[in-house]
Amino acid sequence: MNTSPAVGDESTRPARHEPAPSHRPARAVVAATRAPLRIADDFYFLAHHDRTGQPRLFGTALSLGLAAGLLMELHYAGRISFSQGRVHVWRDGPTPTDWLQHRILDRMLAEPQHTTTRVWLSYLATTAGEQVAQRMAQAGLLQEQTLGPWWRRRTGYVPTDMNTAAWPWARLSQQLRNHRDLYEHDVLLAGLVLHTQLDTALLDGAPWAARERLRCLVEQLWPKWHGLLAELGAAVGAAVLSHRTS
Repeated sequence: MNTSPAVGDESTRPARHEPAPSHRPARAVVAATRAPLRIADDFYFLAHHDRTGQPRLFGTALSLGLAAGLLMELHYAGRISFSQGRVHVWRDGPTPTDWLQHRILDRMLAEPQHTTTRVWLSYLATTAGEQVAQRMAQAGLLQEQTLGPWWRRRTGYVPTDMNTAAWPWARLSQQLRNHRDLYEHDVLLAGLVLHTQLDTALLDGAPWAARERLRCLVEQLWPKWHGLLAELGAAVGAAVLSHRTS
């Protein structure tokens, strides 16, 4: 690091998403399927309005959620694992084909003295928003656009296709509200939603059972994910508290 990380159909659906199964227990589904490699992309869509691209989360929670999604991707690339609040980086393993995953892995390999999950969440959060948006723009999912009035112009990103952008939100919301089974990819997304406090918006107006379903599914994730999500929740909670008392 330039500076050490601070502690602190199917034709109607995007091709990379799989439809949820209908009659298998959640734990079996979680254990039997392999998540797609770009979890952070779907979380980006979840955390932004599908038409305007405006964020649904405050900045720190959004950045930390994206950082956690990127760490999840590196786990599925076979290069890192999580245990007892630490990230273990494997020097031998497949080389990520995704440029962003490759860049993060190179940084982690270059900084072996930094091993705690919270440190890497905090460090990656400083650039995760822009980097994930750039990756999605290169994939044709987002496009740069000048936003705001003339006296406060800024460059932002908006979805290139509203239906594609809305699909993760609609899929996860309906699965939870209708008590459907989820693939592990969507359970991990549910974990990011829950621990960034995006669940309040996602399940607005939903019955209590949908919120309980969300918590139960996240609890049923394999133990390796619990530490990462717990660190994410603690970091977001600290940011919320700091914001309220500042």
